[in-house]
Amino acid sequence: MEINKPFLVVLIIQSIYAGYFLLSKVAFDVGMNTYVFVFYRQAAATVFLAPTAMFFQRKTAPPLSFAIFIKIFLLSLCGITMSLDIFGVALTHTTASLAAAISNTLPVITFFLAVLFRMEKVKLRTSPGIMKVSGVALCLAGAATIALYRGPFLKLLLHNHLIKSHYQQIQGHVIPSSQTWIKGVSLMLLSNLTWALWLVLQVRVLKSYPSKFLLTTLQCFLSTIQAFFVAVAFVRDPNEWKLGWGVKLISISYCGIVVTGIAFYLQTWVIEKKGPVYLAMTTPLILILTTIASTFLFGEIISLGSVLGAFLLVGGLYCVLWGKTKEEEREKGICPAIIDEEKAVNEGSKEETIT
Repeated sequence: MEINKPFLVVLIIQSIYAGYFLLSKVAFDVGMNTYVFVFYRQAAATVFLAPTAMFFQRKTAPPLSFAIFIKIFLLSLCGITMSLDIFGVALTHTTASLAAAISNTLPVITFFLAVLFRMEKVKLRTSPGIMKVSGVALCLAGAATIALYRGPFLKLLLHNHLIKSHYQQIQGHVIPSSQTWIKGVSLMLLSNLTWALWLVLQVRVLKSYPSKFLLTTLQCFLSTIQAFFVAVAFVRDPNEWKLGWGVKLISISYCGIVVTGIAFYLQTWVIEKKGPVYLAMTTPLILILTTIASTFLFGEIISLGSVLGAFLLVGGLYCVLWGKTKEEEREKGICPAIIDEEKAVNEGSKEETIT
């Protein structure tokens, strides 16, 4: 049972994120404003995390200088507030399953940014380096396929639905135009880009402020304030701020408490036990779970282009992860084949120089 425990926890994590895509889409379908949603979600996360952080880490909290505070403020603005607001707008133009498919680009975009910031290296003359570059190329091809090629639509189980308005749109063949679809995919990629930038820059901020839990709580608090001002700027109707007892409140509570609070802790546990690569390799589970739920529960229309693009995205993700894993094995000295390959490449370069 102990051996299977990490996989079971990973399955729970990816199920939580699948629920995040589905419930967010449902909330937007019933008229929830995306900017108001982000504000309430972050407020719920702050209310959930702040008491725990204050109770457990008030005595061990590292000093917070003004310079570090500004860094955390900008990090929250870029990686949380902007990313979630852009994601919300993108989701109104696309589908939950597409959002899950695009999520597979996050590890690849993060790797690409890490290379730009010289936190990662790519050796093009080795097989891991070639696989990494190939993975990035496949992800770009997958994103382009999803955005530019839609193909025939696969209409499955239209009689099973939970949200009437969404079902009526399908029945009436109200399918987003190509321009709207491309806009949604582009915004989804932009959201992943800001999120990946947050992941990369957070490594540097953690060196100045090493408390992960307090940093997360502080970022949630700052993003709540930022999201409030964004929502006030775009939403002037007081009726759009009302929640009531329904799917809106459920979605906000779920995203704020379960996704931000519980999923964060579970991810930290899995990374500690099995490493970040193990967690990243299970990302496609979100796509599988979301697609199944969207099809069976909401009768969601899936295009052939989305299916083909999803395969390319997942293939690109695994290429990058394979290259990353082999390089780590080489650095630990447990992959002699790659070491021999590098020696051969270096010897070939020396012979060319002598000649």
